[in-house]
Amino acid sequence: MIIDSYTMPGIHVVDHESVVPLNWFDEGDSRQITVFARELVAADKRHETLPLIVYLQGGPGGKSPRPVDTSGWIGELLKTHRVILPDQRGTGRSSRVDARGIQALDGAQNQADYLACFRADSIVRDLEHLRVDEFGGKRWETLGQSYGGFLTLSYLSHAPEGLAACYVTGGLAGLDPDAAEVYRRTYPRTAAKNRVFQARYPSDVAAVSRIADRLARNDVLLPDGDVLTVRRLQSLGIDFGMKPGFERMHWLFDEAFAGGTGDELSDTFLTQVHARTSFADNPLFAVMQESIYGHSGAGATAWAAQREHERHPEFSDDARPLLFTGEMIYPWMFDEIRLLKPFRDAVELLASRDDWSPLYDHDALRDNEVPVAAAVYYDDMYVDAHLQLDTVSRVGNARGWVTNEFEHDGIGSGTVVPRLREMVAEFGGPINDEKGSR
Repeated sequence: MIIDSYTMPGIHVVDHESVVPLNWFDEGDSRQITVFARELVAADKRHETLPLIVYLQGGPGGKSPRPVDTSGWIGELLKTHRVILPDQRGTGRSSRVDARGIQALDGAQNQADYLACFRADSIVRDLEHLRVDEFGGKRWETLGQSYGGFLTLSYLSHAPEGLAACYVTGGLAGLDPDAAEVYRRTYPRTAAKNRVFQARYPSDVAAVSRIADRLARNDVLLPDGDVLTVRRLQSLGIDFGMKPGFERMHWLFDEAFAGGTGDELSDTFLTQVHARTSFADNPLFAVMQESIYGHSGAGATAWAAQREHERHPEFSDDARPLLFTGEMIYPWMFDEIRLLKPFRDAVELLASRDDWSPLYDHDALRDNEVPVAAAVYYDDMYVDAHLQLDTVSRVGNARGWVTNEFEHDGIGSGTVVPRLREMVAEFGGPINDEKGSR
């Protein structure tokens, strides 16, 4: 149902909220959650009938953007479409999952079973419910960024009848590899990003070692009282996969010390590190990170990133020069980070779970007729380009565009989204609901 509407500069906004089952796959489970979606239309087109495109946010655990103007890819799409920005279940205004909420559930097993309902197959069912009940039931296009590409593959597997065309930016999952294979490929790419950072800002190598040595000697507290450990410092490297991540890191270290000749760390530095590593805005990113690779027959994810970490002593917290890790989630985070601690026992159960539902239907993907255009960033630190290209080759009517011009956040370049739309248009355009063809 519509719960609000208003106009901001250049954009008319309509807010929708819908009640859905917590567990789409168990009719005996009567629990419900709410799913929120924000509809955007150019202010001067608010009364026009326009095609719909739904944005599938990255993550897992990411809420949709909160636009402030008509710039970027949103503005590009508003020229021709109504843009739907859903908050995926558990994020933003969609029955948000956080430390306080998970503590309200009794027992680790109940918590783990609850969290298992927040995977891609459930998100796709939510989207289909929104499409039919809130937006008239016509096919819509999707734009999937990062994890949004994983969602795209689940959508094409389980409900292709809802889709007119799919655009993916840096996020086609491998169809077969388990979490262990994903991280085997991830560590070398992360090491390569460290080498680029060190070559670009060589003076920061000594500064980082100085900071790490200080943290190793005595406890240093972050603003919320958490101890800043060396391995938490290393986790800042997740930003190396974005532009201008190297520069953001450089300027962070530029003001790391309080002044003088000592090694005391500045309040500015500690406040920024806390903001970047607390998971205050997206706890599900950490909680569900490895679960997105759990699929039928693959076995337990079993802390794959940690197991692979142990094979790479160059990433040890006592190695110098200190290397930063990337998009890896480790067991220690649920012991050391305040807003993740309440999830610890449930996440342990998720890591040992081996009865995951199938996220992808290989036959349906092979026979797919919905046009798919995917930007594959060759140097992507997060999502392996070779796995993405293998997926392109195995999904019907899919085309890939390989480029090393962008990092993982190339969607913001102003170039990527128009190019993907051109690729679909070149082969007949989106499926037309009324005609049943493109």
